[in-house]
Amino acid sequence: MTDTATPYIPNKRIPPKSAEELRAQIPGWGADLDPADRPSYPREQPGIETGARWDFPERQPEKWPRERSVEHAFLPPVFGTSTPSAGVSGAIRRYAYKYSEGRAAHWLLLMGADRVDAGEHHLKSLATLRPDNPITETGVVSEFRGGGFRSRFGQDRADVNHQWMDPIIVAGPWVLAAAGLAAAYKTLRKERTQSDARSAT
Repeated sequence: MTDTATPYIPNKRIPPKSAEELRAQIPGWGADLDPADRPSYPREQPGIETGARWDFPERQPEKWPRERSVEHAFLPPVFGTSTPSAGVSGAIRRYAYKYSEGRAAHWLLLMGADRVDAGEHHLKSLATLRPDNPITETGVVSEFRGGGFRSRFGQDRADVNHQWMDPIIVAGPWVLAAAGLAAAYKTLRKERTQSDARSAT
C-alpha cells in the first residue's frame, strides 16, 4: 500500500507516515479506505440506477443578487428567499461575503449585521401603530414574577459574570433613541418659536 499523507499537521513529515503506522497510532484511521467496508460505496459507482431524471438539478431563479461564499463557484440549485438583504445590515452582509468563511472577519461582520438589522427593525416599529415594547418583549417582567433575581445567586450560573452588561445592551438603544427623539423635538420647537417671533416682528 502507498504512503498516505495527512493534512492535520502544520509541516509535512519527510518521509510521511505510512498507512500502517497511522492505523497503529490512531484507532479507526483509514476505516473507509477499503470500498468493501464503506457503506456508501455502491452509490459511488458510476452507472448505478438512482431514479434521478437529471444530471444536475434545475436551478432556482435568482430574483436578486444573493450572497455567495467565495469558496463556491455559483449558488446552490436551491436557496432561501424569505429574508432578502436590505438596508445598512444588507450592505454589511454583502461585504462580509468578500471574505472567506475561514476568516474571522467574515463571521464578525455577519454578527454585526445581525445587530444592525435588529436596530433597523426597532426603528421601523416606531413608525407603526404597535411599536416594540422593551418591557414585555425582553423578559424584564419575568425577573420579578418568577424569582429571576433570586435565581442569579447561589446557582453557579455562567451568565452572572456578564449580567451587568444586559441592561446596557437591552436598554441602551432605547435610551439613545429616546434621547435622539427628545433632541429632535427640542430643536424643532426652538426653530418654530424663533420663526413665530420673526413673523410677529
